[in-house]
Amino acid sequence: MPVDQRRALIFGALLASAVALAGCSSSIADLPLVGTPTDAPPRPKEAGSYLPVHDLPPDREEAAMDAAERAKIEAELVAARDRQASAAAAKDSAAK
Repeated sequence: MPVDQRRALIFGALLASAVALAGCSSSIADLPLVGTPTDAPPRPKEAGSYLPVHDLPPDREEAAMDAAERAKIEAELVAARDRQASAAAAKDSAAK
């Protein structure tokens, strides 16, 4: 048997066994001695329905944050960033 033909045969056998094992995995999981532990809760009789991912929540009646609150928080964040940058610069200069 040539080497290429032998490799193709081995690859085919591995692929076939992988497909066979993948197809059996769900039935193996349902076996009482192999699949689930004894203290696991029972599976539901019916499969669950899909989550409503396209259903959007209703619009808010009032804004979550008004412009003044937003500006105040942005100013606080900028001040905190500047404090951290100056502290890091001072630490770097002290380390040198």
